Amino acid sequence: MSVHSNVKRVTTNTLQEMKNKGEKISMLTSYDYSMARIVDEAGVDVILVGDSASNVMAGHETTLPITLDQMIYHATSVVKAVKRALVVVDLPFGTYQGNSKEALTSSIRIMKESGAHAVKLEGGKEINESVLRILSAGIPVMGHLGLTPQSIYKFGTYTVRAKEEEEAERLMRDALMLQESGCFGLVLEKIPAKLTAKVSQELSIPTVGIGAGGDSDGQVLVVHDLLGITHEFNPRFLRRYLNLYEDIKGAVGQYVKDVRSRDFPNDSEQY
Repeated sequence: MSVHSNVKRVTTNTLQEMKNKGEKISMLTSYDYSMARIVDEAGVDVILVGDSASNVMAGHETTLPITLDQMIYHATSVVKAVKRALVVVDLPFGTYQGNSKEALTSSIRIMKESGAHAVKLEGGKEINESVLRILSAGIPVMGHLGLTPQSIYKFGTYTVRAKEEEEAERLMRDALMLQESGCFGLVLEKIPAKLTAKVSQELSIPTVGIGAGGDSDGQVLVVHDLLGITHEFNPRFLRRYLNLYEDIKGAVGQYVKDVRSRDFPNDSEQY
């Protein structure tokens, strides 16, 4: 914490207290210094340095190609900007699945090199060993169940998960197991609202939903979606608060026009 800052930091403990009091948690992604600074100053509780950077920052179709080094680069930029929010970083695909030793090494690198506060992993029973190993090093872990985008090729689609009884029961088991293992919270992505309510009641740790209804303990969105910087992506769960795609395009278009017409720079805009 910087010396001049008297801002009270959000910790994993803060989130637990918020759940206990019935206060909703706000969470948004950020991937760079300038955006993270705005998001933090606006009062968001948790900033997720998401592997969604693979899509919105790097233009990949899925979250799979982004590397650990790239995630650390994004996380480092975000941490420098943040004075209040808890910063959680996604462990990217291939850095923790099936190898708990690698999971720990990856997590240690994220924490040491970026200064972030926690890591997030996708999956249930199959990654529990990794979760336990990371936690044993004193690194806070957030879980992620439901639609787990890193497993897109297994699911073959980004549709709603856990609609069938069996998958819903498995999700509940995984959620309780992740809590038991020591996760401080859980992201629930694209599952039926009824199931979200059930899981959130059953668990003592906070749940944060995306496309999972209003009964989770908090909500998370991708900042580029909320601001309308991305414009082809229109899922039902997304509320656009701005349409920056058109606004920015208009501003840049005007700049181009002003340069071409010699209107910019004018007399008062030069030395």
